[in-house]
This record gives sequence, C-alpha cells and structure tokens, in this order.
Amino acid sequence: MPVTSPWLRRILLTNLVLQVLIVVTGGLVRLTGSGLGCPTWPQCEEGSYTPVLHDAITFHPFIEFGNRLLSMVVGLAALATVAAVWRWARRRTPMWGLALGVLALTLSQGILGGITVRTGLHPTTVMTHFLVSMALVALSTALLLREGEPDGPRSPAVPALVRQLALATAAVLVAVLVLGTVVTGSGPHSGDADEPARFGFDPRTISWLHADAVMLFVGLVVAVLVATTLVSGASRSRGWWSAVLLISLAQGLVGYTQYLTGLPEILVLVHMLGAAALTVAVTGGVLTLWDRQRVGTEHEPDRQHLPA
Repeated sequence: MPVTSPWLRRILLTNLVLQVLIVVTGGLVRLTGSGLGCPTWPQCEEGSYTPVLHDAITFHPFIEFGNRLLSMVVGLAALATVAAVWRWARRRTPMWGLALGVLALTLSQGILGGITVRTGLHPTTVMTHFLVSMALVALSTALLLREGEPDGPRSPAVPALVRQLALATAAVLVAVLVLGTVVTGSGPHSGDADEPARFGFDPRTISWLHADAVMLFVGLVVAVLVATTLVSGASRSRGWWSAVLLISLAQGLVGYTQYLTGLPEILVLVHMLGAAALTVAVTGGVLTLWDRQRVGTEHEPDRQHLPA
C-alpha cells in the first residue's frame, strides 16, 4: 500500500457521509413542503440571507435554510477532499480526477438549487437535483474505495461476461432512480405546501413502471451475485453484491408499503436514504470486479529459488 496520511481516508469518508446526508435533508425539505420556505436565492428572503422573524412565520423557512447551511458544509467537504487528494494522492490514478468531479458536481448542485427555487420547484429541476446527488454519492464511494487499494496495474477479477452483467445492472439502477424521481414528481410531495408543482403523469402508471424496473434490477442483482459466488477471485465483490440484494429487498418492502399506505412522509424519506445506500453498494460491487496489484509483486523473483 502507498504511504499516506490517515487524514485522507477520514476526509473522504466524511465527504461521502455528507453527500448522503444532504440527500436526506433535501428529502425533508420536499416532504415538509418547505421547498419555497426561502422564496429566493441566494438570499433566503429579499434583503436577508437568513429567515426573517415575524408573527406569521412558519417552520418552512428554517427547514429550507438549514438545508442550505448543510449544502455549504458539503461544499467545504468537497474542497477539503480536493485539497487532501492533492496533498497525499494526486499521482494515484484516478483519484485526482474523481476529486475534481466531486467538487465540480457539488458546485453545480448549488447553482441547480438556485434554479430550482427560482423556477418554483419545477419537477424537472428537482428531479435533476436528486440524480446529481446520486452521481456524487457514486463518485465519493469510488474515491473512498480507490484510497484503500494498492497502486499497481488494474486487471479484471472476473470474466468479461460477469463484468458486463454487473454494468448492465448498474444501468438498470439508473433507470430505477430516474423513474423513482418521476413517481415523486407525479405524487403529492411536490416540495411546496401551497402551490404543488407536478409532472401531470398518472401516479399509478408511473409507480408500476418503477416497480417493473425494480423487479428487473433485482433479477439482475441475483444473477450477478450467483456469478460472483461461482467465479473464483470475486470474494470481495460478492460481499458488495450481497449488500445490494439485501438493500434492494428492503427498498422493495418500503416501496410497496408506502404505495399501499398513501405515501407517508417518513417512509418516503427512508426510501430516499435507501436509494443512496443502494448507489453506494452498486458502485462498490461494480468497482471491485477489478483488482489492483501491489507495485512490484508481479515480477519479483521467488526468493526460495535465488542462489545462496
């Protein structure tokens, strides 16, 4: 393993945790109808960057403002990630590029958040906001995994067919996430308590399309898990895919329960957290289908055959 500072892993882990946490608080904003609690951007209200206390004030401005404060912390963590990788790992492929990607997408989230507020929480911008967060979770997971690997050449740990199957499963997860955001954008939790903004699709039809995609995804996950069980050299990836299956089943249970019980806010929030956990697990499952060798281990002579 390359010599590095323990602070690098701590910073990368903190960044990942915050990227997941901002998904949860963003969901809280939407589910409480607080999306326009701060009706403008970058200020919260005209002439003030913080909620203005008055007799008619509700809890909505404080929830939205709290989410904005956390987004600033997330931005600082992304900056710290870039600084840490530059300090300790900028020559470790591809950590520098991943760190820059995290920072760029985090900054774009701030801009997209402003556009979302100024467009009255249009479901397309809200949907994009969530999907970019999922991309950030995936990048942050990849960065953390790469930090724990040696610096030798990267080579496949399983046959090409297994890798292709895993990549197809990841692609179906993207479709599941997209359809999930469309379901939310067609349902009652639009983000604003007074003037709901929705896609206008039939919620029942979109929900069943989402469920069909989930069934396809679970079937592919089972196939990948079986493949990594049968193929030697895939023990590390098998653990990740086992986690993917468990999270998927839990997500299915939560999804059907919330559908049958009228979309209670707490279950929708748990479902969003599950989506982030699923993104972490699938990212880990795909990336661990490749291994990196320790530098110098492949061509070192066998010491027991060296001359005395």
